[in-house]
Amino acid sequence: MRIGLQVPSFTWPDGTEGLGRKLAEIGRTADEAGFDSLWVMDHFFQIEMVGEAEEPMLEGYSALSYLAGVTKRVKLGTLVTGVQYRYPGILAKTATTLDVLSGGRAYLGIGAGWYERESAGLGVPFPTTSERFERLEEALQIIRQMWSDKVAPYEGKHYRLAETLNSPQPVSQPHPPIMIGGSGEKKTLRLVAQYADACNLFAYGGPETIRHKLDVLRGHCEDVGRDYEEIEKTALGTANLSADGMTADDVIGHCRELNGAGIQHLIFNMPNVHEIKPLETFGEEIIPAVRGL
Repeated sequence: MRIGLQVPSFTWPDGTEGLGRKLAEIGRTADEAGFDSLWVMDHFFQIEMVGEAEEPMLEGYSALSYLAGVTKRVKLGTLVTGVQYRYPGILAKTATTLDVLSGGRAYLGIGAGWYERESAGLGVPFPTTSERFERLEEALQIIRQMWSDKVAPYEGKHYRLAETLNSPQPVSQPHPPIMIGGSGEKKTLRLVAQYADACNLFAYGGPETIRHKLDVLRGHCEDVGRDYEEIEKTALGTANLSADGMTADDVIGHCRELNGAGIQHLIFNMPNVHEIKPLETFGEEIIPAVRGL
């Protein structure tokens, strides 16, 4: 089993002045501890599940570029970009740049988006749910075309590109893995089966929910003629390693449960990640224990 780290909050004791130093320390420690991946949210306001909207929030790809410069081996991605934030051709170019400059360490995380407040606040159009899913499918088609040898026009309902030129191409072969975030059974998981290299589910529902969602994904793969085994199964959860929270053994048990349900790559956020010790505990006790699952 692979283990990832998500950093969803930048509200740390040293404030804005110390934010860059602390993020670099977190990135370097995670890299050295053996985490397989390092993720930030692609939001512009903090989300209500984590804190108040007014709390600090860094732009995702700028933060990943900074992290690429202070790490050596860990893979980097957004968990995940809302399709309404960026034109798909620009998003493909942005992810390509991260991949090239990091030596082939990028994921491209994408989803239909949901946070209307930040879109309204910053003047970003926020279409209906059905239109966002239409745009998501077109974006996936555009990104895959830009990461191929095909330089040609793209004509969709929402996006029209005169030429999908992307030079240089990514270092990752055949391209950075495309991860679709979300667990909607009719649309999201169908798009995973049709276009993605990885899915991202919520670990909070427990192993039975994970099994069900993956069974749905398997069915979509059968419908579209996709090999289910080609898709990396990931999930997002929380590990609160503290005196009042979880122990290393608790986290190892949780990993084993979700691995048994089909998860191959489990990504954790940690409320006290800025204390650094939780990352060291992962490196010393948890990652070695679950590596062979």
